[in-house]
Amino acid sequence: MKLSHTRAVFLMVVVTLLWSTAGVVSRQLESAARFEVTFWRSAFTALSLLVLLPLWRRATPAPADATERSPLGRWLHRHWGLLPESPAFWISGVCWSVMFTAFMLALTFTTVANVLVIMALGPLFTALLARLVIRQPLPWRTWGAIVAAGAGIVYMYGTQFLAAFDDASIDTASLVIGSLASLCVPVAGAINWTVVQRSRSQGASIDLVPSVLLGAVISSLFTLPLAVPFQATASDMAWLGLLGLTQLAIPCVLSVVCARVLKAPEVSLLALLEVIFGILLAWVGAGEAPGQPVLLGGTLVIGALVLNELLGWRARVAMPRIQSLDGH
Repeated sequence: MKLSHTRAVFLMVVVTLLWSTAGVVSRQLESAARFEVTFWRSAFTALSLLVLLPLWRRATPAPADATERSPLGRWLHRHWGLLPESPAFWISGVCWSVMFTAFMLALTFTTVANVLVIMALGPLFTALLARLVIRQPLPWRTWGAIVAAGAGIVYMYGTQFLAAFDDASIDTASLVIGSLASLCVPVAGAINWTVVQRSRSQGASIDLVPSVLLGAVISSLFTLPLAVPFQATASDMAWLGLLGLTQLAIPCVLSVVCARVLKAPEVSLLALLEVIFGILLAWVGAGEAPGQPVLLGGTLVIGALVLNELLGWRARVAMPRIQSLDGH
């Protein structure tokens, strides 16, 4: 049964709520170390998708070139949608692995609010990279959003760094490392969407859900040597297993369903709810209240993104054109 627009909007809100649980859940961990947290989350995501994807694939028609692949390629694609012959697919998987690893590491160094606000810059980075790589025009509204969002980030972090000079209890090194790790997420995301979009413009078909599985596997293999010796308690394992299943595996599949019904600007606007939900959950569930610099700077960033998407939406309505699923 085809998903209605109203149900797709509601489902996308649920997806953003699931995505936003990472911060508050990570604050419940007792003894799992930084790389161990990342390893188990990625490993549980991979295990979840190994089970979910074959079910998902049953409802997905095989591509026209399925018979042209090698026996291994046909077997991997039939069960999990993996495309070993596609360079773009492997690049996408590497990008997902960077996002998985950097995101959880960032949460262990700095606040949930800091991480989520920086992650929200993803659409602007994507627009810039698409302008450089595939020559997509960048409208003035997006340039204005970039300047406004940059001002919000400068204010947010500039205020925190100035406070660190006067307060010895503030760990400046952790703030820097956490900020740089957070920045890796939208940068890798921008590369991911640009590569996928360019491949699709050349006639290739890239399904993002199987590439999430590849990214989870790469992230697990990369962080495994750094995660031992394991220190996670049974409670930690339960929380991390929950993250792998409900914070990544399930919402990633659901977001693909939503993207088939919703337009790209709608998905972009609804995805920003992750920032709001994430900060609120960390505040209520872990007592991590955002400071005034984060609230003011974050509001400027989110406001610039929302205004940019709304103006872009109006422009698309005035002059209809074909939308790509991941063109935001």
